[in-house]
Amino acid sequence: MPLENICHSEQSPQQLVYFLYKDNALTELKTYVLAEYSLLIRRIYENENLKTETNMIRDNYNSISEEALETLKTTMEKADRVIWRCDPDKHVHNVTYDEVTRLLQGYVENEVDLNNDESCSETCSDYQNTTTKGCFNQKFCSQQPQCSGHIYDCQFVDSDLSICQSPDNDTRRYDYIEYEDGQKFGQGENCSRDVNNVESWHRWIFTKCSYCFCLCDEPGPKSDRYFSLRETLSDVMANKVVTGVRFVKKNRIFHLQIQQGQLLPRGAINESSVEWVPIDDFKITDSDVCDGVNYHSLSHQERGIDLDEILCEEEEVVTGLRFRVLNGRLSLITMFRDFDFESGEIFEPQKVNSHWSPYDDRQQLNLDNLDIPTRSTNSSQQMSKSNQYLEFVNSGMEQDAAQTTIPFIDIQDVVSNSPVPLAGIGIYYKSSPGYGGFVAPKIISYDFSPHLGRP
Repeated sequence: MPLENICHSEQSPQQLVYFLYKDNALTELKTYVLAEYSLLIRRIYENENLKTETNMIRDNYNSISEEALETLKTTMEKADRVIWRCDPDKHVHNVTYDEVTRLLQGYVENEVDLNNDESCSETCSDYQNTTTKGCFNQKFCSQQPQCSGHIYDCQFVDSDLSICQSPDNDTRRYDYIEYEDGQKFGQGENCSRDVNNVESWHRWIFTKCSYCFCLCDEPGPKSDRYFSLRETLSDVMANKVVTGVRFVKKNRIFHLQIQQGQLLPRGAINESSVEWVPIDDFKITDSDVCDGVNYHSLSHQERGIDLDEILCEEEEVVTGLRFRVLNGRLSLITMFRDFDFESGEIFEPQKVNSHWSPYDDRQQLNLDNLDIPTRSTNSSQQMSKSNQYLEFVNSGMEQDAAQTTIPFIDIQDVVSNSPVPLAGIGIYYKSSPGYGGFVAPKIISYDFSPHLGRP
């Protein structure tokens, strides 16, 4: 199977190899049984001594079985155990993906409103970290919702522009912006509301009050920028382990939700016990909930997420996970417990082993000037590896007027068919060239190769 199709199978390459072996082994066994049966019939009805033929068939079957088992061991030791999800045939908001909203968003403001003196003596690029100070003469600032947070990275594009504002209930500010010099930010031709024609103006003779294109970082009811820091655990007292994971957004907070199942002897999972563990139902406005303790708020300064695979030691399985904030970035911690492979019993359920990535010096992925992920007609591919990180950023100016936070969050179930215990969980980035992509979880199935051939 081509590597690009592995994500469609809901099985790791190691599982695929093992199930192929089982099918072949069953076929060989049936062939052997039929051969033995045919010799038995000949002995009964023809009264022949077929000991030589019988031994030959048995030796041949044993030789084939031993060779196949050795090949299986070698192949499974090398086979990948990662399970991840391809893009769906059609992206559906709140079904296959969700979004961080209004983290950093394109915003037009005149420089006169970006300083306390109502001055136009500077240039747009001088305003790299500021706030809105007022609304001079009730110009365009009075015709749009002003940025109530911090304003970053202002730049001058052109003096005069036409702005198509988005509907009031939208998380976007603008559908598109057209500048007098022909530049266009965003897509669309027909505006659903009146277009605002905005012109920079001169104060006295030599001073020009220019409109700047900036980024607005504005927490508020339209900005879903929160990630749960609470741990989620399988019911180890009932001998249950993690078998799957997915992102869920509830009450504007992103959670990593786990699927659990009862662990049986030799790494099997009781399929009738498989279920999703309910996430904690809390809100950022609850009186006993604190930023930095129960959840993390993304901001201009702290908007990164580490990309890693967290693996356990041999004879451990995943029983929980959580995010922590390290160096201003979300970083995955995974909980494991020791277990006995033959009996399937978890040792000392109260004793938990936590693992996280030891990397401090990470490489940042560049997500500048990318389009909305769901506009891509190509399937996403994994674009990250361990010891990297990314920051949530705005979409490209030309492509989308910097209105959308990228990457999106893939919320598809990441599970195995059939369910298996896990040796690890990861966070990765997938995309197609030119588009903002998705952050998604992956699972690493338990390594069964050391147990092959054991009685």
